[in-house]
Amino acid sequence: MVQAAISIAPGASPRLHVPREAERGVLHQVLRRHLAAFLDATSGDEGRGIPSFVRRELRGFLRCGVLRHGFARLRCGACREEKLIPFSCKGRGFCPCCGGRRMAERAAHLVDEVFPRAPVRQWVLSLPYALRYRLAYDHELCRAVLKVYVRALLGFHRRRARRLGVESGKGGSVTVIQRFGAGLRLNLHFHTTAIDGVFTPGSNGESTDGEGVVFTELPPPTDEEVATLLRTVVSRIHRLLVRRGLIDTEEGDPPSAPADPATTEAPALATLQQASLRGLQALGAEAGRRVRRVRDPLHAHRAHARSRPMHARLDGFDLHAAVAVAADDREGLESLCRYIARPAVAQTSLELLDEDRVRVALRHPWRDGTTHLEFEPLELIGRLAAFVPRPRTNLTLYHGVLAPNARLRADVVAYGRATEPKSEPSPSSCLFSAPDAVSPLPREQS
Repeated sequence: MVQAAISIAPGASPRLHVPREAERGVLHQVLRRHLAAFLDATSGDEGRGIPSFVRRELRGFLRCGVLRHGFARLRCGACREEKLIPFSCKGRGFCPCCGGRRMAERAAHLVDEVFPRAPVRQWVLSLPYALRYRLAYDHELCRAVLKVYVRALLGFHRRRARRLGVESGKGGSVTVIQRFGAGLRLNLHFHTTAIDGVFTPGSNGESTDGEGVVFTELPPPTDEEVATLLRTVVSRIHRLLVRRGLIDTEEGDPPSAPADPATTEAPALATLQQASLRGLQALGAEAGRRVRRVRDPLHAHRAHARSRPMHARLDGFDLHAAVAVAADDREGLESLCRYIARPAVAQTSLELLDEDRVRVALRHPWRDGTTHLEFEPLELIGRLAAFVPRPRTNLTLYHGVLAPNARLRADVVAYGRATEPKSEPSPSSCLFSAPDAVSPLPREQS
């Protein structure tokens, strides 16, 4: 007998479950009508079309949230009412539903199980176009670049702590590798949420129940310190690329496109990613042209260099560190975690104009007044395909004292949590339980 239950805290009111109508969503309609045509257009020669993992995710999205493709049956133990919950595709590339659920779960996990009651700061590192493209397919190189960047960041924290008289201080961070940017463009960059300080072992040199560590908060970095850190990051990444033979020592130029693994192993996907990276169309009669823009003159403003605090740029790299959350602001921390783990596409930003056009609303107007972009169906599917990561690639990584095997991790996570109220759900708060016997679903007749 399999039992399942949903519990709520005492005194809380249960949420009403409203089933979603997946098949009426804009993305579902576009893929249902045009996926076959897209796969034909990108089939390539000798089976060198879209990789199988991208095709699986595109086809799997059409089964996400659709009852006829499978569901779980839940029954309330009190009123015996039943609910049918359709299976999801669990896609990691673009599915708004699975991405939204993963966002909420990950944010809750980071707040409840990972980050201590200490201030945190978001560091965002953007990369040059050529490096974004290379890292989008080569995950091993992406991990190597991220390691160089995070090591420089945590070293920056240790040096600042030493200036305050704290020796052997250790910081920690959680990085989410985001693969998307504004306007459904491929834009691989790093969102690093780092503890704004360092931890050291207690006077007894041991760590027990969060009392064996001492936390030292660091002051906000200055603009010059952020610029110095960025110069260190750029220099170390350059040395990494030189060691791997990816750039020339003298010229510093990236290798030509045929040298990268995406062009060799998945040329059709490489074409889509290159076009998506630069905001160009990859398919159809207008391939190579920019996507159609919808402008509102009221939102246009002069393009000029804006000076922002804790922000530095160098050789196509961009580092920003102005967003911080106080130690006792757990709601703000959860909002920040939800932001860095958000899905690439929001259903509310999509509008189906007709069978040949899909309008996408931008989160913020661009400098030329652009508020919306209009895609043809095949081009929209191409943009979605470019977001799909390769299988078995971890897009959330933990470093420093928050790393899984860090010696101080248990006490760092427990730091400051003694003041948090703890509430145990009562047995009577169970809302739904699985029926004792669930008959198998009949197979669809072909």
